[in-house]
Amino acid sequence: QVQLVESGGGLVQAGGSLRLSCAASGRTFSSYVMGWFRQAPGKEREFVANINWRSGGNTYYADSVKGRFTISRDNAKNTVYLQMNSLKPEDTAVYYCAASQVLTTRPAAYNYWGQGTQVTVSS
Repeated sequence: QVQLVESGGGLVQAGGSLRLSCAASGRTFSSYVMGWFRQAPGKEREFVANINWRSGGNTYYADSVKGRFTISRDNAKNTVYLQMNSLKPEDTAVYYCAASQVLTTRPAAYNYWGQGTQVTVSS
């Protein structure tokens, strides 16, 4: 079992930055792929980024955030981060972290989810 708790969301102006954190419980954290997803009102949940099992491992990003967002993880702290720079109003959504035992961008393959944290970017 893995429990996930996100933090760091908030209101920011366009062009600003936020860093989201996701604290995980469970001793097997390092065996999971960690991903960030987001869901805007009236839209489906979409993949944002993921990172492979080991700290500093391979990362993958959605085209819409590539070059602006950075995902990282610290297995010693059981925490995954999402650094978001050059934020745009279209980045406004509830952001979720999730854990999967397979390297994938499909939400259905992620077994564990956090409760989400709201990110609002004003124009």
